[in-house]
Amino acid sequence: MCATCGCSSGGGARLMTVGRGHSHSHPHGAAHHSGRDHDHEHDHEHELDHEHDREFAQVEVLSSADSERTVELQQKVLAKNDQLAAVNREWLRGRGILAVNLMSSPGAGKTTLLERTARDLSDRIAISVVEGDQETALDASRMLRAGSKVVQINTGAGCHLDAEMLSRALRSLDPAAGSIVMIENVGNLVCPALFDLGEQARVVLASTTEGADKPLKYPHMFRQADLVLLNKIDLLPYIDFDVREYASGLRKVTPDALLLQVSATTGDGMDAWYDWLRRRTPVPPD
Repeated sequence: MCATCGCSSGGGARLMTVGRGHSHSHPHGAAHHSGRDHDHEHDHEHELDHEHDREFAQVEVLSSADSERTVELQQKVLAKNDQLAAVNREWLRGRGILAVNLMSSPGAGKTTLLERTARDLSDRIAISVVEGDQETALDASRMLRAGSKVVQINTGAGCHLDAEMLSRALRSLDPAAGSIVMIENVGNLVCPALFDLGEQARVVLASTTEGADKPLKYPHMFRQADLVLLNKIDLLPYIDFDVREYASGLRKVTPDALLLQVSATTGDGMDAWYDWLRRRTPVPPD
């Protein structure tokens, strides 16, 4: 059990490389044996211990008398995750790859947004995708049909991705220099905000169908965002949603947040999202 958020994480997660007509599953923590995977594994696992705090994550129930120990466990889990996230970030920087951590509640439209993005930018930049869900490879299959290289991570009872999961996904994806890796985190407005994956940018996707109060109710998530995308604006004529109220709440939580309004279904506003991505995509190293 994760001592930070209480979810069951670590050994239960499975990584699947999804290809046309097949998928290949690896339990979280299993070694990859190709030459490329071995080299990448050597780069990561010899720089620091990759056990994702299993010595700490075995604690399942702590009484109130153990509150000090709980804090210690939380600090150790996050500290080791942050160490590995730093390794991931350096690996991405050295290859000129932009990694974007896309977070939202379930049903906000992350996969639809990524499908349209991959198709619209296919002639300009390579986009590969790490799909995070508790179960199934449904979203990975959708991204495969959109033309992206995909790795599916099933977290079981886990409610977020972590830096070790991304490390293994990057090994499997082997993204091209100068490309974009989109990380579709598990649908959740709480725990994904706690875990640094090594990404260069964090994007929170909200939808008009969720209500205008979400920035005020989930402030930590929105404070972590480099960009907030308000999706499903094509539904505004049909629902009770006040964009000004939403923007006001967002400014109270994070005054400098950039807010873009989009519809991943109709394409409205998507050019501004694409410009934001292009400005942050590094030039590939020589």
